[in-house]
Amino acid sequence: MELSFVDLAPIPEGGTATEAFENTVERARHAERLGYSRFWVAEHHDFVDRLASTTPEVLMAYLAAKTSDIRIGSGTVLLNHYSPYKVAETFGVLDALAPGRIDLGLGRATGNPVSDYALQADRSERRRSDDHAEKIEEVAAHLHDGFDDDHAFSELSVARSRDSVPDVWVLGSSPSSAAIAGELGLRYCFAAFIRPEPAVRAFEVYRDRFRPSSFGAGPEKPRGMLAVNVTCAETDEEAARLRAVTEASRRRLQRGITDRPPIRSVETAIDELGYVPEPTPNPVVPGEWPRQISGSPSTVRDLLEQVTTQTGVDEVVVQNQIADLDDELRSHELLAEAADLTPR
Repeated sequence: MELSFVDLAPIPEGGTATEAFENTVERARHAERLGYSRFWVAEHHDFVDRLASTTPEVLMAYLAAKTSDIRIGSGTVLLNHYSPYKVAETFGVLDALAPGRIDLGLGRATGNPVSDYALQADRSERRRSDDHAEKIEEVAAHLHDGFDDDHAFSELSVARSRDSVPDVWVLGSSPSSAAIAGELGLRYCFAAFIRPEPAVRAFEVYRDRFRPSSFGAGPEKPRGMLAVNVTCAETDEEAARLRAVTEASRRRLQRGITDRPPIRSVETAIDELGYVPEPTPNPVVPGEWPRQISGSPSTVRDLLEQVTTQTGVDEVVVQNQIADLDDELRSHELLAEAADLTPR
């Protein structure tokens, strides 16, 4: 099993974005030493009191310079806000800065209506909202010289390295995103920490719809990855306790609570929940996966083997919200042991 990591650049209590990014660099270097395959950074807006990762393309350039060979990627670029050509140009430059190490994860999301509006270049009511697949294909075509000779964009080019091109991934949490990835012949990553229930179905759709890209933008065969929220500790009970921060944060999100300070300690999370989370049920049943899983290395290995077997993938990208950086780095170490990663 391959393991990768996606980082949200959480801002420490009383800290700044600068300190958040210093911690992200530490996590990236740590993941590289442990043998993780990729280190991705997310795109979130209007969470400036808690998450600093608003512009993955900027942070990726810095992380690439601070690491040696781990792949660096976006998890995700919210393409509904941006021009495909500009995204392709940006990632072409990233590829030139770190040849053969760049992943371009493309997705879409809506958040605060004000920030969504502020991000738009075209603010007319006529702007289409159903062109996601077209925009993804356009990005890939810019990077892979995939336009027909008579296309208006065929003479455009992007700066990049001589021999490599960013790997393009479609990210999503539904069978519809899986269909897009399959029909375009691109790599697919399913966000099980958002909507775990349709994960198995999504990969079935992806493989059923998969047709190799006509201009070589993707793999010859389906290539999938599963994004899972995972907390690992020495025991199942301790891992469940650390998971309290994720559960409490999720409950706030579901209830639309935005006027409280971010949850930055396990004790605060447990007080807010009113209980200590129980260890993750084992086995996990398709369609009934929890949004977060936790456990000792042996338990987590078993859980990850179940979900990857059920979905037919062999790579997991880990997301978590562990309050203490030392606990988080230790979790990554135990996960690496569980997956038998080879340290660099």
